Amino acid sequence: MTSKVPNILVVMADQLAPHATGTYGHPLVRTPNMDALAERGVRFDATYANSPLCAPARFSFLSGQAITKIGAYDNAAEFPAAVPTLAHYMRLMGYRTCLSGKMHFVGPDQLHGFDERLTTDIYPADFAWTPNWDEAGRRIGKWYHNMDSLHEAGQAAMTYQIEYDEEVGVAATRRLYDYARDSDPKPWMLVASFIHPHDPYVARPEWWDLYDHDDIDLPAAVTVGDLDPHTLRIRAGIEYDTVGATEEQIRSARHGYYANTSYFDSWLGRLIATVEETGQADNTIVILTADHGDMLGERGQWFKMSLFERSARVPFIIAGPGIAAGEVPNACSHLDFLPTLLDIASGDGRPWPEMGQAIDGRSLWHLTTGGTDEIDETTGEYCGEMTSYPIFMIRRGAMKYIHCDTDPPLLYDLATDPDETVNLAEDTAHATTAADFAAEVAARWDSEQIREDVLASQRARRTLHAAMTGTAVSWDYQPTRDAANEYVRNHMDWAEAGARTRFPRFDKATELADGD
Repeated sequence: MTSKVPNILVVMADQLAPHATGTYGHPLVRTPNMDALAERGVRFDATYANSPLCAPARFSFLSGQAITKIGAYDNAAEFPAAVPTLAHYMRLMGYRTCLSGKMHFVGPDQLHGFDERLTTDIYPADFAWTPNWDEAGRRIGKWYHNMDSLHEAGQAAMTYQIEYDEEVGVAATRRLYDYARDSDPKPWMLVASFIHPHDPYVARPEWWDLYDHDDIDLPAAVTVGDLDPHTLRIRAGIEYDTVGATEEQIRSARHGYYANTSYFDSWLGRLIATVEETGQADNTIVILTADHGDMLGERGQWFKMSLFERSARVPFIIAGPGIAAGEVPNACSHLDFLPTLLDIASGDGRPWPEMGQAIDGRSLWHLTTGGTDEIDETTGEYCGEMTSYPIFMIRRGAMKYIHCDTDPPLLYDLATDPDETVNLAEDTAHATTAADFAAEVAARWDSEQIREDVLASQRARRTLHAAMTGTAVSWDYQPTRDAANEYVRNHMDWAEAGARTRFPRFDKATELADGD
């Protein structure tokens, strides 16, 4: 670590499974910028979302707290303004904080500690997407995933997702130049959060054409009767078991996902190149992650919402000054990001700020600087759609245990069964392990109480949404823009405006001297 407190650039993808990147070993998917970041930094190989759903994953990422502690149950759960976030703590550590892109904040607080937010969000900020555990067996229609994402997969010149990510990337790039041009000595933390490669799986031709369609790999076939109950519920919810998809549609969906992964990777590269071009690379930590993964037909499932590897695991790479290149096999999660970044911010010896709430994560900073750790475990929770009871996960070493009160337990040895095809929970050879995990789940979580809390939250939010439907009041973030003071205006000296925004600065005296 350099003596100067480093800047921090966090680049986040949406629904990016590490398994579908070249960096984590996929033989086909091209992620050269992610590869380069991992080569000079640390790649974590067992990082999980605390919850495999967009808003809950992001709320736990920012708060360092499990979703059941802060009521972040689903994509329409309010993120309380009283919950301290990473942005609040970094401000207390003297950082300027900025968000460009998606964070799926639900509720009237659309900043949650960030000094500024450069774009609106791509998804609604109200309670419209509230699940209904009172009618858990009833399929959600209007806003829920379905097979359209597979049936419509392919190429397009423009989509709302492409429009959004172009805005996110350009705004973030511009702010990086602003940081380099201004005279503020305070370090900065910029979060650039993109929507790709989230479905629908539609890509621009230049990214689609990176891949030969016939080379796209297909998921392994499954026997529906062998699938676990939660997977069957998801299949019914997304209409996979009724509408279905052809082999060609599945291939096209995976093709689009790979293409959009490469598109996201290109933005990662452009942002890193801007940091380098502006002379900030020697004092900037770059972090790459995602909110959760994506089941691309593996285990007969699509999208997320389960605690299987391709849904719950995320990429996590960190590179920059003071970081020793390497790979970390230890299990960890989004819960660990907040304390890790606080350790980065305290690199000059400053203590952490007073913690407003107890956090559930632990710092991983020592693992990025060549250290080791005996801790190799993390947990996960799911309280969203297609279930009527909370689902819990414990990952310890190579073993992974998944519990739901309504379903049989699931136990996998990821060292020998990385695709999670053999459930060991009923195997007599693993009876003690399964029993120990079951006892730990019972001790760690009060499933019945959590279920009652979820139901109460859903009922209240459904009432509020019904009452507010049709109102002109919106929580959706409106980016502020002072157009009267942008570019060149009548109250400005145009020459001063040009000098102020040029990078690198033009030194007239030096140029004249060189000319002589």
